[in-house]
Formats: sequence, structure tokens, C-alpha cells
Amino acid sequence: MSQQFNMSGPIEISQACVDDPFWSAEQELVRTTVLPYQWRALNDQVPGASPSYCMHNFRAAAALNKRLNGQEGSGDFQPPTYTNQGFHCLPEDPDHPDPDKFYGYVFQDTDFSKWVEAVGYSLAHHPDAELERLADGAIDIVCAAQLDSGYLDTYYILNGMNRHFTNLKDHHELYCLGHLIEGAIAYYQGTGKTKLLHAAERFADYVAAAFGPADGQLHGYPGHEIAEMALIRLYETTGIKRYLDLAAYFVNQRGTSPLYFEQEDRQRAAYEHADFTIDDSRPAPYAYYQAHGPVAQQRQAVGHAVRAGYLYAGAADVARLTEDPALNEAVHALWRDIVDKKLYVTGGVGADADAESHSYAYDLPNDTGYCETCASVALVFFARRMLQLEPRSEYADVMELALYNTVLDGMAMDGKSFFYGNPLEVRPQTKRNKDPRYSYVPIVRKRWFGCACCPPNLARLVESVQDYAYTLAEDGSTLFVHLYIGGRIQADLGEGSIALRVHSELPWKGRISLEVEASGDGQTTLALRLPSWAGGDAAADAVTVHTGQGSSNAISRRVEQGYLYLSGPWKQGDRIDIDFDMPVRVVAANPLVSQDAGKVAVTRGPIVYCAEERDNGANLHLLHLDGSALSGDASRVKVEPFTFQAGAYLDDPQAEGHVDAISRSMVRLRVPAWRESAEGADTAPLYRQWQPVRRMPATATLIPYFAWSNRGENEMRVFLDVD
Repeated sequence: MSQQFNMSGPIEISQACVDDPFWSAEQELVRTTVLPYQWRALNDQVPGASPSYCMHNFRAAAALNKRLNGQEGSGDFQPPTYTNQGFHCLPEDPDHPDPDKFYGYVFQDTDFSKWVEAVGYSLAHHPDAELERLADGAIDIVCAAQLDSGYLDTYYILNGMNRHFTNLKDHHELYCLGHLIEGAIAYYQGTGKTKLLHAAERFADYVAAAFGPADGQLHGYPGHEIAEMALIRLYETTGIKRYLDLAAYFVNQRGTSPLYFEQEDRQRAAYEHADFTIDDSRPAPYAYYQAHGPVAQQRQAVGHAVRAGYLYAGAADVARLTEDPALNEAVHALWRDIVDKKLYVTGGVGADADAESHSYAYDLPNDTGYCETCASVALVFFARRMLQLEPRSEYADVMELALYNTVLDGMAMDGKSFFYGNPLEVRPQTKRNKDPRYSYVPIVRKRWFGCACCPPNLARLVESVQDYAYTLAEDGSTLFVHLYIGGRIQADLGEGSIALRVHSELPWKGRISLEVEASGDGQTTLALRLPSWAGGDAAADAVTVHTGQGSSNAISRRVEQGYLYLSGPWKQGDRIDIDFDMPVRVVAANPLVSQDAGKVAVTRGPIVYCAEERDNGANLHLLHLDGSALSGDASRVKVEPFTFQAGAYLDDPQAEGHVDAISRSMVRLRVPAWRESAEGADTAPLYRQWQPVRRMPATATLIPYFAWSNRGENEMRVFLDVD
């Protein structure tokens, strides 16, 4: 039994929570393939993959800690004095790394934290003695690295504590704290074990003593956000208010004058006898870190997209718990800026590949758009917290969009390779010709990354997806159903409790049923999301209530902000049947998005579709959807259930692009189209007098976006020309 705590009581989720053909398969893939694979990666045991050095660093720090405490070696051991190793440190001899030195990125500790978080979620629903034993052993190593003071960041433990907390902007100590907290809470909730949770509390207490408004405290905040939202979870788990206070301090101190990161940069330059250069982030200094102005005054999503999403999620939590109207207004404005001007149709965010950042309004390139997997994970976090501030279906619509598309796209269907960025258009010749303009654009998924934030981030979200399907109103009066994921939910409400069994055929069919398995006395309200893809408020007509007494008159109905509220004395045996329409939608971008002029994307339900060369031939820019045949309503598109056969067979199964043979039931679309003839183009002049092109009738075959690049290297497009 796992619990998701909130201020009005826990939502209790049974072991069988996810029992859904789609998401059960994803969770099983993470549980049986991704988690063991990532554990090997954390221990640098994946041939051909970039080494992590994560557990190497924890073991080295644990050994140093023993020497510090006189448990090993001579009693006069002197700790290291700080030497800057850079943002990414690699051994001189990769085959023989020094067992006492730190390697990898400055935030390498978080590889473990995200892995153990996914493990905790998995164990909550699928007990596995061997996996738990493995995690317990890893936790022992991590806790042995923690200093007596509570500090736990191996980069500074191994390189010299005399300079810790002097480069908050870039060295990720507080980011490591945040992920440690998230992992510790998940493992505690999944197993009941508190060792890692106590270690996280000790580190948080160390940070709470070091940071704050008092004289002698540091007046800084995280360079890479996540501690804010993690500290809120720690507060809601333990009830200890100083964690809420610290989260609120980090959010409200950020970007205030004088800018802390500028002061820090100046001081560090003086210490290192280097020239000071002010940060040149766009659109203002330190905007890359969202530290260019107070958060409560920010209105545009700027800077690194992952950092931004984590900050906005944490700020929404702080706004909710402290009832801060200025923060509340800010996160609503930031949400609008993202959704109205900077969100890809796939749920991706962060168009600027050079800085992994939000670009300016309406700049959404398809072929160079970055759309980091982690950024969509962060968007899901933000959306869920907006739902806790205000139950509006738009937030859940965006959360669902990101989950089914960009998030799942980040992992191959065999669970053994991953995308960091998730473009909407790919031409393999850019890689074959080593075109530097497309150096960030992936053609096939990689086995692993030295900077491995995305694979474990995806794993922890997939394993906890049930926690995004439901929220409980702050007063405990209403259970909100945001995502229709099959399984079981039990919630303790203000006037009783209710247990539901959910059956869902999403994302391929709109049929869902919710059966009441148990209910306490009194009135209970269920609020069901009415998805925008099903017609929004009009979709309430697709919901039918069947009570055990044969009459649903005792259940009242009202629609508000995209939710159907069903209130009444629910009894065991009552059932709600839903049959949402799932029309094919042909979507055009805002005219200000120049990259999508004359193009459309095709969606159905929560799924965004794409064309791959494998189904449609090469030169996808010559493929046009037939606008006259579609007539604006896509009624001539054929919806075909089929079995998707993944598999890309290479002589070296460790090579990039290899995907094991996997079969999954899906839906594909057959769309009326035509293809521009390119006969003789390879010998024709580069330019010629314009004349109408010769149109060859065709049918465009579209597959779910998350499934592309599972059948070998080939072209892909989401937005297709239409006329």
C-alpha cells in the first residue's frame, strides 16, 4: 500500500492500482527492463554506453568518510582542499578510474536518486524481494557517504568541502538535495523503510540551517530548481514546517535585488583571480536560471525549460500552501505564456536547442526544436500542481498530452535506448553529413547518456503515473479523476471513503467504466474530466450513471471548468459508463508560428500522429495531405487497429538504433493525400520556371508519435503540408 499525502488526508492506492492494457505494459517495461538496465548503467556496466560514475562516486565518498572518522587508515587524515574539476570530469585513463576521485557531471548523484524513486514506486505496487535487496544495498552505500553534518553531495565531499555552496548557480548541490528527497519519499512510501528518508531529512536540515534571511545565513537559492517542490513533499510527508518555510524562502528570494548569482559570480572570480563576466542569458542576465527578477513578478517562461518547469511547479505548491496571491497570479500567467505561445502540439517544451531553453513567443521549429524529455516531465509536474490550485480541465489536458506523446517518446519500445530531445521532424541525412546545425537532433535513441537525467526521469514518472490520475480537494469533499487509467483507487473523503475500479480502453477507444466497489456513508462527489479532444463540456452527454437501485436520480450532475461533478450517496455496485467520441482532428498552428504555415498535424484522442518514411517512402516534404478530401473535418480518415511491429536489427545489439522485436496493439490512421512527383529531379536543373506540380494520388499512413524510430533510421514528420 502506498500513500500520496496531502493536507486533507492521503489518497490510498492499492497494489493493483494500475490495471490497464496501455499503462500496465509501460510500467512492466520499466520494472522488468529499464530499472535493471539503469542499475547496470549507474555502475558503468553497460558496454558501449557513456559511463555514469554515480555509484563509483558514492563508494569513493563513503571510503573518504570512513577515513575522516578514523575508521580506516591513520587518525590524522586530512580532508581534500577544493580544486575545481569543472562541470564534467572524466578520468585520464577511462579503463582505470581512480577509486578515490569524483567523475562525471557535478549532479551525477541524482542518477541514483531518480533510479531509487522509480524503484520505490514500483515496489509499492509490485513487491520484488531481489529489487528491494538491491536498492537497500545501494542506500547503504549512499548513506555511508553522508557527512556527520548531514551534507550529502559527493562532488564537494570528494573535491573539498571548503568551497561548498559557493557556486549555487552551476554546481547543483541543492538540485541533488531535491532529487534525494523525492527518491527517499518514494522509497519510504513503497517499502515503509526510513533509512534514506532520514538521510534526506538530515541533508535538508543542514540546508535549512545554512540558508535563510537571518544574518550569517546564505541568501541564495538553487541554480537548478527542484528542491522547492521536493521540500514541499517532505513537508507534506513529515509535517515539519521548516521544510515548507525553506521552499517558500527559495521561491520568494529568487531573483530579488541584488541578484545573488551575480554577487556569487563576482566573489568567485575574485577568489580565482579571474575576470568577472556577467551572465548573458536572454532576455535578461540570469534569465537562463529564472533568476532575473522575483518569481512573483515573472510573466514569461524563459530560460532552461527543465529548470523553469520545476520552479513553476514548486511555486504553485508554495502559492497553494501559503495562500500567496502574488505567486498564484504569477504561476497562472506563466502557464498561459507556455500553453498559448510556447507549447508544441506533442506536449514538448523548450524550442531552443543551444540552451535547452524556452524560445521567444511562437518560435516552434520542428526540425531543430529540442523538446527535452525532462522538460515534458517537468510540465506534467507543473500541470498537476495547477490542478491542485484550481481544478480546470485544461491543466489535465496538457498533462495527458505530454504523457502520451513527448514523455513516452523518450524511450524505445524495448526499454533499452532513449531520446534526450524529441524533435517533430527528422531527416537522417543531417546526421550522415554531420550537419552542425542539427547536432542536437536525434535520429535514433541512444543506449545511455553521460548526462543521464532523462531516462530515470521518465522511469520515475511512468512508475508513478497513477498519482497523476487523481487529486483530492483540499477540503476532502471531492475526488477528481483527471486521467482515465485502468486500475483501482481508494480515497478517504470528508464524509467517508470510496473505492473505485476503473476500466479504460484509452488511448485507442473512448470507452471507460468506473465501478463503485465500496463507499462510506454520506454524500460523495466524483469530478470527471471532460477532455477537450472529446468535445469539452459537451462530452458530459457521454457519461451515464447506473445506480444499484436502478435509478440515478439521487446523483446530481453539474459541469464546471471542464469537469462533470457527480454528487450523491454512492453505494457498492453503482457504475459510471463513459463513451467519449474520439474524432480524428486535423490541427493547424497559430498563424504566428511561421514554421507551421501551410501545414497541419493529425491527432486522435490524446495521441499525436506522425508520418515515417518506413510507411510513406522517402522525401516526406513531397507528401501532402489532401485538404479538399478532408473538407476540414477529417471524416474520410480511416482509423485502423493494428499490431505495431517494432524492431531494428543491427549486427551489434549494443549499437545506437538497435531495437529488439516488440509487438504492441495500436491504432494507425490512413489519410487521403497526394505526392508531388520528383521524377527526374536528380538530373534536373537546380532552378526552373514555376509550373503546377504533377500530383500523384496517395494515402498517408500515420502512426503514434511515441512509436517513431522503433523500426530503424528513417525520416519522420509530425506537421505535414496540406492543400
